[in-house]
Amino acid sequence: MDISKIKNPSFLKGMSNSELEQLSADIRKFLIETCSITGGHIGANLGVVELTLSLHKHFNSPTDKIIWDVGHQAYIHKILTGRGHEFDSLRQYKGLCGFPKMNESIHDVWEAGHSSTSLSAAVGMAKARDILGETNHVVPVIGDGALTGGMALEALNHIGHDRTDLTIILNDNEMSIAPNVGAMHNMFGRIRTNQSYNRFKFDAESFFNRLPGGDKLRDSADKIKDSLKYLVVDGIFFEELGIKYIGPVDGHNFKELDEAIIASKKINKPVLIHVVTKKGKGYKPAEVDKIGTWHGLGPYKLETGEVIKGNTDGPAWSALMSDEVLSYAKKDKHIVAITPAMPVGSKLTKFQQELPEQFFDVGIAEQHAVTMAAGLATQGMKPYVAIYSTFMQRAYDQLLHDVDRQNLNVLFGIDRAGLVGADGETHQGVFDIGFLSQFPNFTVMMPKNGHEAKEMVKTAFENDHGPMAIRYPRGNAPKLQENAEINSLTIGTWTKERVGEDLTLISYGPTLELLTEVADDLLKEGININVINARFIKPMDFDMLHEICKTNKPVMTIEESMLTGGLGSQIATFMKDNDYHNILRRIGIDNEYIEHGDVNLLLEDIGISQSNIKSQIKILLNK
Repeated sequence: MDISKIKNPSFLKGMSNSELEQLSADIRKFLIETCSITGGHIGANLGVVELTLSLHKHFNSPTDKIIWDVGHQAYIHKILTGRGHEFDSLRQYKGLCGFPKMNESIHDVWEAGHSSTSLSAAVGMAKARDILGETNHVVPVIGDGALTGGMALEALNHIGHDRTDLTIILNDNEMSIAPNVGAMHNMFGRIRTNQSYNRFKFDAESFFNRLPGGDKLRDSADKIKDSLKYLVVDGIFFEELGIKYIGPVDGHNFKELDEAIIASKKINKPVLIHVVTKKGKGYKPAEVDKIGTWHGLGPYKLETGEVIKGNTDGPAWSALMSDEVLSYAKKDKHIVAITPAMPVGSKLTKFQQELPEQFFDVGIAEQHAVTMAAGLATQGMKPYVAIYSTFMQRAYDQLLHDVDRQNLNVLFGIDRAGLVGADGETHQGVFDIGFLSQFPNFTVMMPKNGHEAKEMVKTAFENDHGPMAIRYPRGNAPKLQENAEINSLTIGTWTKERVGEDLTLISYGPTLELLTEVADDLLKEGININVINARFIKPMDFDMLHEICKTNKPVMTIEESMLTGGLGSQIATFMKDNDYHNILRRIGIDNEYIEHGDVNLLLEDIGISQSNIKSQIKILLNK
């Protein structure tokens, strides 16, 4: 079948299982070939091909609401709903989004990018359906990793209590991004390996359903089956919550999927279908991945699966940070590392291997990770929490109440700070400065290069500092200078990268390289620019700010972050409070969400480019 010509999923209704198997093979071939060019979340999608086809065969989207938790596994859903012809633009600038997107299709009923949201959204949609007297099905699809998130457990508690009629699909592939951890993961493992009872139970229900008066027979047999479950199965979690459990079902077997979904539609209360799938199925490099490399990646060589790497002159920022923390932890057992299910992304696998007793992967549980770090800090430990900027938002209350309010020595490595590109608006790390800068005790830093990052780590571990955050971007740092001396920094101090008297540019992080290039170019035109490295975003260098503002010359701030609550806003407040009247121009993200695409193109859109900065400088100087 020509995958690019699929218009909607209605054609699936009359397909036999053998035809669906051929279609599955065609879709896998299409995904493997197209994603080798665009990159993407290939492993997750290869694992849900049969499941997605079965859902669209037995449910009527968009009347029936199929809700994808996280959403990175919705590529097949996008193909079946008429977007296959756009896959050459997947995750590209102005192209097809890598996550569900309401403005792309009426079949995308929920937008996600963070995990553990689908069940709460499903409850809301089901309650609306019931209030309005409608009869559609609501079908959240959630992974075993996402189900460990606190929000998902809160929703399960509500669903079971209210007996909300919906069909939960538990996609169990034993992975989130990295291998799953925790007691719930172990419980699913026991259920997977104890299939004899669950197969018996499902067969018994099918048998009762085929008999005259089957509903009554099935209900009268419930006590017998439930008693048997207590005797045989080491896990009755969902049934005890009041949620009917069906499974485990082979997620690559259409017959089993058919039986389970058909049975679930006859039950007017919450049902959970436990579907076991293989992440990366159909493409060996993705199938054999055990650490999460194939969760989401860039372009790769089709024949071998080898990832096509870009510029790797310097070390990856994540690796630089984690390796530096590891070097201190080897000498001080008080230093521990914590990650919420991101040991691979945050490059902490080396730490995990070398110091397993000082390493904690808490699963998809950002709130727990932050408050656990606070608890460790109360006992004299020095926790380092590696967390993506976009996921740090999920622990706002814990950062405020449990860490900052108690002024505890916790160091946060804020990974993927700034624009991240292909993953788009749900993953852009542009909000953390705005909310962290509100917290009275927090120190927020961003290094311009690897050497400065190492100095910030040294500053954090060798001082009684209260909560600290070091922001660092996606990608690679500039090549490190060998044998350079690493010094502790004075908190709240800035440095001058270029000295000039006509105008001052203030920024932080990798953006400084662009600004020094601008200053060097304008010097050839007789314009002398003062370039300031605001490496401490909070607290600011007030002495230097007074020095700058007393000149009464224009000031421009440039930041790969939201303007509201950003460094430029804080400087504007400082000027107003101290009765300075310098012209201030702020360049950054102004009250909008940034879509997916190449980072350089996105930076141009928000004005962080040589041409725009030069133009704005000349306007301010009337030149």
